[in-house]
Amino acid sequence: MASKNYDERTLLAVIGDEDTVTGMLLAGIGNVSEEDGSRNFVVVDSKMTDEQLADHFQTYTTRKDIAILLINQHIAERIRFQVDAYTQAFPALLEIPSKDHPYDPEKDSVLRRVHKLFGE
Repeated sequence: MASKNYDERTLLAVIGDEDTVTGMLLAGIGNVSEEDGSRNFVVVDSKMTDEQLADHFQTYTTRKDIAILLINQHIAERIRFQVDAYTQAFPALLEIPSKDHPYDPEKDSVLRRVHKLFGE
C-alpha cells in the first residue's frame, strides 16, 4: 500500500509556452485550487524574467499535490542550474519539446544522469 504522501500527489503541472500549456489544458490537466486559487500551470512568455520562472519552478517542485512536472526544454534552459540541481523523486521532472523547439537529449538533465549511471 502506498504511503499517504504519495496518495496526495494527484496532479500534473506544466511550465511551458502558450501552445504547450493550451494543449495540456485541453487534455484536462488544469486545476485551480479552491482554497487559494493556485494553479498547476504557467505560461512562460518573453516578459517573464528568469527569477519569476525560477520562483514558479520552486513552487511546483515543493507542492505536495503534484506528481509530475512537465517543462518545455527550451524554457528549462533559462533556469538550467536549478533544473540540474533538482534531484527529488517527486514530483518527477520531465523536459518536453515544444512546437517550435525540438527535443535535444544532450540537454536533458535526467537523461544525462542516466548516462552517467551507466557509464556512457
